[in-house]
Amino acid sequence: MARLSREDRQIALGSLQAGQSQSAIARHFHVSQSTISRLWVRFQATGSVADLPRAGRPRATTAAHDRFIRLRHLRNRFLSASSSVQALPGPHRLSDQTVRNRLHEAGLRARRPHRGAVLTRRHRQNRVQWGNQHLRWTVRNHWRHVWFSDESYFLLQRHDGRRRVYRRVNERYAPNCVDEAPVHGGGGVLVWGAINTAGRSTLVHVQGRITAQRYVEEILRPHALPLLADQDAIFQQDNARPHTARLTTQFLTDHHVQVLPWPSMSPEMNPIEHLWDELDRRVRRREEAPANHRDLLQALQEEWDTIPQQDIRHLIQSMPRRCRAVVAAQGSHTPY
Repeated sequence: MARLSREDRQIALGSLQAGQSQSAIARHFHVSQSTISRLWVRFQATGSVADLPRAGRPRATTAAHDRFIRLRHLRNRFLSASSSVQALPGPHRLSDQTVRNRLHEAGLRARRPHRGAVLTRRHRQNRVQWGNQHLRWTVRNHWRHVWFSDESYFLLQRHDGRRRVYRRVNERYAPNCVDEAPVHGGGGVLVWGAINTAGRSTLVHVQGRITAQRYVEEILRPHALPLLADQDAIFQQDNARPHTARLTTQFLTDHHVQVLPWPSMSPEMNPIEHLWDELDRRVRRREEAPANHRDLLQALQEEWDTIPQQDIRHLIQSMPRRCRAVVAAQGSHTPY
């Protein structure tokens, strides 16, 4: 009986009363047939499907406590268990773990949250509008002509808290068990790249702060324009200031470059963002980690050239799904 919730028991009881077989109900709820049989016997004997009183430690919370904990954490998903202990009304002696147990019973578990851009109402409206405008775009007729571009900053050493060390008790501060982290990750390198279903650009190293003038002279003119020689080519870039500056827009207009309008705060809509993640993973998987910025840049360029073109095509082929997802989410965050 413990494997069926109160709601599932009511549904199973209704199915039994409707004449459905016990075996079919057991298969539906993924329980044994004896569980459904005991449920029916209990209902005939007591007129209820609730658990019978049993020996053991009494439950520390009441139904009102359980409802309070569940609703409080559904209204604010970032609350801690300890804050709910302090907020519970009336006298009680609950622990943080008891609150966590009640949340687990309600299907709520602590997870690492997804990090997304801050989206205002205006951002959501623009994202929905953009998605609707491109819902009918197909890979064959439209997306295959688009060159997706972006810049990305790669750290020499990244410490995201996911790295683990195997150690014995009392070895926390042993020299070979301490993950020494330089300040600010030891610096990094900024690179620019562009991808298309038919190919990719070279990975361009951008030194220092990028301005509109440098963006035009060091990236667009030598690297982007040769890729956009086809009259059907479309250039995609985000709304960073160097990209939307008057100097940049005038340069693209003078060279008859067709630019794909892009909604603000929409990095997940750009397939090259996933390629940056793959590039970073490839560099981290190397047997010899880059020791300095020059080694890091060389590793990035080597791994960039070895990424299969089929992987890039698969990313760009997801653009119709991305458009449908942002419309379905009403401009909010999407799984991409």
